[in-house]
Amino acid sequence: MRREFSDRDLIIIDAENSILGRLSTIIAKLLLEGYKIYVVNAEKAVISGERNRVINGYKLLLEVKTHKNPYKGPKRPRSPVSIFKRTVRGMLPKESSKGFEAYKRLRVFIGVPEELRNRPKIKIPSADASLLKGEYVYVYEVAKALGWKGE
Repeated sequence: MRREFSDRDLIIIDAENSILGRLSTIIAKLLLEGYKIYVVNAEKAVISGERNRVINGYKLLLEVKTHKNPYKGPKRPRSPVSIFKRTVRGMLPKESSKGFEAYKRLRVFIGVPEELRNRPKIKIPSADASLLKGEYVYVYEVAKALGWKGE
């Protein structure tokens, strides 16, 4: 049974200068409650930590391979959209269909698409990067270091 979504079930979140992990937990909870979430400016979200340490941590994930056939190792996200979606997916239940159904209600965009430009967007104050006391790196910088060839 497919559920039809109304405008009140749709939430558009602006991820600009928001902490990726904190924002992802809030988005995961909203998805499990049945909301449809659109995230804009995903490339401008931030990951807390020293720049080299964060980028080297993500690069280590790319080196994971199998001994049997190293070309069939795990597929790792490289674009800002897939890094963002993978972070949210890790916070949803994996063993039940509820998590998969919630994940299908998530849409992530680089920048703001034309059809969402005039719609009201929500900023999550508890996930704002100004709360960080240390360094942080933008998701698009991590994606560039992993080999993303986008703008």
